[in-house]
Amino acid sequence: MLVNLTDVLTTEGKAEEKQVALETDVFRYQGQEYEILEKHPFSLKLTNLENGKAEIKGQTSLTMKFFCDRCLEEVPYTFELAFTLEASEEEGYELDVENLLNNEIMLNWPMKILCREDCKGICSVCGKNLNTGACGCDTFVPDPRMAKIQEIFNRDKEV
Repeated sequence: MLVNLTDVLTTEGKAEEKQVALETDVFRYQGQEYEILEKHPFSLKLTNLENGKAEIKGQTSLTMKFFCDRCLEEVPYTFELAFTLEASEEEGYELDVENLLNNEIMLNWPMKILCREDCKGICSVCGKNLNTGACGCDTFVPDPRMAKIQEIFNRDKEV
């Protein structure tokens, strides 16, 4: 998706608004693919600042399919992207909107995705989603600092 900036960069006082359709249905990041569930056209406002320089304002929103970091359930996540940047003729006369979109998504990448704030995750023994109910597994993990004392109690029980 290339947008020609020639008119805006070379014509003083020139301003244009464009709607650019997003062509991709998948976003690739850190070796994974994330399906784009919903996307809206990229709204761009291009304004000449002076000869050879332009301001580019853009915004869009898109929803991608993620998985909860605790229970691995599917979670839709919406990115609301808005930016302002300057372009000059030294950088070229075409704007790569897809590359710009990828950069904005990476800058706004969430630290953690949860299906809900109180997500209980999955059982470390059987893998059941604990949000749907308890699994009954023994998940007791003894304190490693008490391991020697536990050995003494277990040894006394054997005698």
